[in-house]
Amino acid sequence: MSSIKVLISDPISKKAIDFLRSKGLQVDEKPDISHEELRQTIEPYHVLIVRSRTKVTKDIIDAGKNLKIIARAGVGLDNIDVEYAKSKGITILNAPEAPTIAVAELTMGLILTIARGICLGNQALKEGKWIKKQLVGFELYGKTLGIVGFGRIGKEVTKRAKAFGMRVLAYSKGDISQEASELGAEVAKDLTDLLRNSDIISLHVPLTPETYHMISEKEFNIMKDGVVIINTARGAVIDGKALLKALNTGKVYAAGLDVYEHEPPQEDWEWELVRHPRVIAVPHIGAQTKEAQEKAGLIIAEKILKTLGIE
Repeated sequence: MSSIKVLISDPISKKAIDFLRSKGLQVDEKPDISHEELRQTIEPYHVLIVRSRTKVTKDIIDAGKNLKIIARAGVGLDNIDVEYAKSKGITILNAPEAPTIAVAELTMGLILTIARGICLGNQALKEGKWIKKQLVGFELYGKTLGIVGFGRIGKEVTKRAKAFGMRVLAYSKGDISQEASELGAEVAKDLTDLLRNSDIISLHVPLTPETYHMISEKEFNIMKDGVVIINTARGAVIDGKALLKALNTGKVYAAGLDVYEHEPPQEDWEWELVRHPRVIAVPHIGAQTKEAQEKAGLIIAEKILKTLGIE
């Protein structure tokens, strides 16, 4: 198996790398490799392992003449030209199971931070300001949390929200009635029903042509005044300009964002959104826990070995 060459272009756990090497694979780590360097060096490799930074575009795939597997140590595949890779006979793997708990916990963290003004209070106190009277928050108990996308993460968020005494309204494309019932959630009739009746809306859908800007000005107009928006999915499922407008008008009370259309943000309006006083913004840290990173690496390593027929 030493003839199988693996290139890792983004950081993954050491345990995963050691595991692959223990099975006889030749593994090269280049976690800071540029797009052009990747294009120039990919040809001899049979397996490419990436996370979210590396963009596996057509030119990379064309240059990877020996590629048999492109593996994402994480959930989304929007940084990989999946269809083009498949047309070249390349197998695509990912590890959607790995960051479930980490992202669910971050989602609740963003909700709590907004509800209690934690970031504002922390920063003010560090600056020597006692702004207690300004920090009148709200309780989660009794509030309706609308969850858009009832997959692994949406279900874990539901469990945590129910522990806070929240009403959960769930929406997903398929039939989720049984799963929702088991977790004590209600199923929204449609997306409009969820938008109209939720105090807090949390997004947990993949980025696809169908979900691109699925929350835009039309959807914001349907929502309650003073709604809270949480996005730990993908930045482009929300029209960022529309969100900025809704924040400025007060339609949206606050937003908790872990993901952005460009990462890091590039456009002036994106930085205006990030710096908005009622936005809690973190740099795509949903899966950034020791546990999630280790799970992602080991899961993807196991899937690669299985695909190669190595036990």
